[in-house]
Amino acid sequence: MNTEKDFAPLTSNIVRALNDKLYEKRKVAALEIEKLVREFVAQNNIGQIKHVIQILSQEFALSQHPHSRKGGLIGLAACSIALGKLAADPDPNVKSGSELLDRLLKDIVTESSKFDLVAFVPLLRERIYSNNQYARQFIISWILVLECVPDINLLDYLPEILDGLFQILGDNSREIRKMCETVLVEFLKEIKKNPSSVKFAEMANILVIHCQASDDLIQLTAMTWMREFIQLAGRVMLPYSSGILTAVLPCLSYDDRKKSIKEVANVCNQTLMKLIMPEDDGDNIRQITLQQLDGAADESFSSHKNSSDQSNTSQDLSTSNTGVTIDRSQEALDLDGIVLVLDRHLHDTVTGMMTRIAVLKWLYHLYIKTPRKMFRHTDSLFPMLLKTLSDESDEVILKDLEVLAEIASSPAGQTEGQDSYESISTQSNQSELHIPVSASTPLSSSRPRTLECSPLTPTMNSYFFKFMINLLKQFNSEKKLLEMRGAFIIRQLCLLLNAENIFHSMAEILHREEDLKFASTMVQTLNSILLTSTELFQLRNQLKDLRTTESCNLFCGLYRSWCHNPVATVSLCFLTQNYKHAYELIQKFGDLEVTIDFLTEVDKLVQLIECPIFTYLRLQLLDVENNPYLIKALYGLLMLLPQSKAFQLLSHRLQCVPNPELMRTTPSEKPTTPNKQVPSEIDYSELLQHFEKVQNKHLEIRHQRTGRNDQLERKHPRDTETAYCG
Repeated sequence: MNTEKDFAPLTSNIVRALNDKLYEKRKVAALEIEKLVREFVAQNNIGQIKHVIQILSQEFALSQHPHSRKGGLIGLAACSIALGKLAADPDPNVKSGSELLDRLLKDIVTESSKFDLVAFVPLLRERIYSNNQYARQFIISWILVLECVPDINLLDYLPEILDGLFQILGDNSREIRKMCETVLVEFLKEIKKNPSSVKFAEMANILVIHCQASDDLIQLTAMTWMREFIQLAGRVMLPYSSGILTAVLPCLSYDDRKKSIKEVANVCNQTLMKLIMPEDDGDNIRQITLQQLDGAADESFSSHKNSSDQSNTSQDLSTSNTGVTIDRSQEALDLDGIVLVLDRHLHDTVTGMMTRIAVLKWLYHLYIKTPRKMFRHTDSLFPMLLKTLSDESDEVILKDLEVLAEIASSPAGQTEGQDSYESISTQSNQSELHIPVSASTPLSSSRPRTLECSPLTPTMNSYFFKFMINLLKQFNSEKKLLEMRGAFIIRQLCLLLNAENIFHSMAEILHREEDLKFASTMVQTLNSILLTSTELFQLRNQLKDLRTTESCNLFCGLYRSWCHNPVATVSLCFLTQNYKHAYELIQKFGDLEVTIDFLTEVDKLVQLIECPIFTYLRLQLLDVENNPYLIKALYGLLMLLPQSKAFQLLSHRLQCVPNPELMRTTPSEKPTTPNKQVPSEIDYSELLQHFEKVQNKHLEIRHQRTGRNDQLERKHPRDTETAYCG
């Protein structure tokens, strides 16, 4: 047994503790040695320091007894830590001596195959947060040495020192930053070589924190590590997705000054998104875990559950392409956290455009891959998605519309969505749109889910009609949005969804809209889109001939809301070749109040008649005998117009109508095709009565709004025409 005099200045308690089989006691001895060496440092007693190192290396580190060897190595580690303050001493002689002793210790460690890394790392971790530059340099040098020792696998302990390394990376000293950067580069190389031995999950949150650093070098380095982690660990990183997105998304809007960070962040974002799979929409992982817990608790079922658990474990554990062993039960997607982060970025007014686009891409991707789970969040996301339609960026609006269109058409919305009638009616007030209730479709709990929103939109889910209602409501409250982006938004929706469903549902809503001025403006917008947009080509062809019951129903549905705007109603009749009814409507215009806006709309219709969309109408003017009401309707428009450019344009067109006598054919030359038949499904008398009723309501509301000014204007109708012509 060793005695105290053999190991002076080490005490007998220190010696006994160094030889003890318990790590805790050896650690206590190491702390005492560190304290002792610090005292020698304060006394500048280099001789005693050398003597302590010699005893620990020769009598303990090289001992045949395993516990003694471990005690010697942890003792040497304690000496190294104590000398690291010594390395910061301003006295050049002391500093030179400490460097000499430091090299001696490093030589001992590199030559020993039994270095007690388990004991050394806690000491290193405690001191890695020192702000002293010399101490930081000393610690980095030791980590570099340990990385070079073949028998030491420092990757196992990387989670304990990684945060401290990123702290040192922000040091003011360029030399220390370079040293630390070298260490991190070496660690990353080792991670790529040996991904199976890396504790990715334990370091994920450390990287998340430093990916948000204000220091560019720290942020770029952490983001580079994050990119490699996502690529190497794959779905192991899914539970940390919300934190990763918190760090990554803002970087996507960086300018060229931080181009490198932006590019790496973009790769992180894209790679993370690809990890989401349709399987994440179920609760399979959670069910496996619950089954295992149930099996452990239920003794009567233990034998069966043991075999079942083994099967589950074999299925639940797999090896990725990179060699990382993955526990599938630890791959749970943090969908709630992800949605919370995405929603917060949408709400944040300072969020950059590219970040907003990325957020909307994420939401779209999640609705595609995990629709069932995502629809649990739809009610909370929906208001902000609608508000995003007012964004100043067209690209943001396009992505937003893609998300809203997916919500409105996804089959998952059939069961998850709240009944639109109920949800909206509970919120309705005077400023909101009122929900149309079809007389032929009673509201009852027995209605099929596919028809619960609107009998006219059976292919859409329960959110489609809610979307249409709220979109019109937003157009009503934000007049500038309707004016600047209304047509753009509706046209894009017609590409993403069924155009007929969109027009049919909007017409149904506007039919019962109480804000008549908005209804008229909205109908005017929809009519312009219907007549001019290439996206509506198929819908126009469907309405052009009214040969099917479906097309007749569509015409009647549009007509009832188009009545809010007289000129739009006539143009709809022109489109559907209902020329007689168009003529009957124009005759009713004499009972309407002629305003500048009204005449302007007539002017636009005349211009539109000269466009390619109405080529067939102009050609039908050649067949005078079979289209008398078309000619009468056009003359009716001409009589409405004052002497203006539109008047001259239409007058010249009508002058080109040939003489019926000249165009009359001989009996043998008469066309064999019959004249266009009036669809039997359409009650034109009822439609005309509806038009009069709607226009009377408009007149009543207008009089209430304008009061005496309206009466004065009616006394001087010539002034109206003069103002229009001028």
